[in-house]
Amino acid sequence: VQLQASGGGLVQAGGSLRLSCAASGLTFSRYSMGWFRQAPGKEREFVGGIRWSGGDAYYADSVKGRFTISRDNAKNTVYLQMNSLKPEDTAVYYCAAKYGSSAYFVRSDYWGQGTLVTVSS
Repeated sequence: VQLQASGGGLVQAGGSLRLSCAASGLTFSRYSMGWFRQAPGKEREFVGGIRWSGGDAYYADSVKGRFTISRDNAKNTVYLQMNSLKPEDTAVYYCAAKYGSSAYFVRSDYWGQGTLVTVSS
């Protein structure tokens, strides 16, 4: 199984980025997909997740209303649209896959390699 995250970069506060995570080696439509992030010196944080069928998503309070998770099961890809970015959103962002339908992650079966998002003030 491979989860390949991409789309990170440097953006000014208030700007937007879209991360992508392409999955291979698994039956994508049977896995809920999630995004986590880890800032320097901090623990990994669950950002949000989306059910295996799409539709329902869960978001951490810190990103609710600014971030949107979507997926395209035909392309085996999950997206994280990040708007109104803040310097505190600076982190390495990881995608994750979990077998099952729930959008909330208490565990992950597979992890991507991470992509760095830096938000300048």
